[in-house]
Amino acid sequence: MVKPNYICNIFYYSMISGKFAITIHILTLLTKYPNDYLSSEYIAGSINLNPVLVRKEIANLKANHIVESKEGKNGGTKLAVDPSKITLKEIFEMTFESINLGYAKNTPNPDCPVGKKINQNLANLYSDMNQKVSAQLQEISLEDFSNQF
Repeated sequence: MVKPNYICNIFYYSMISGKFAITIHILTLLTKYPNDYLSSEYIAGSINLNPVLVRKEIANLKANHIVESKEGKNGGTKLAVDPSKITLKEIFEMTFESINLGYAKNTPNPDCPVGKKINQNLANLYSDMNQKVSAQLQEISLEDFSNQF
């Protein structure tokens, strides 16, 4: 039998890993329609996601001054920045502070040769991953990414 905690952890990590994809999808769509205010329902239809989750990501983008929104019949969201001036690294950092795949909930045995250094070595691994991901994403603008579509 699968433990409920395991299911919650899988859901949590899948939501985290999906946040960047959702954010990039939103911004790519807005890049393709630079003069239009797109509704969260329209964006959600493109992503095949609940509009509430789309609005949550839009709120984060709005707080970071990447998009602007207007309410009403012709309301929606549009890009507030030049897509050639923002990198995927900046977008990633708005979505996450860093890549962190987590640590064990329990305290590892300090008398074990693995247990005493596992968290330190994981921290080093995550730091290295963040440097590599950041370097790669720094080279790609939102416009570059959007031009693939």
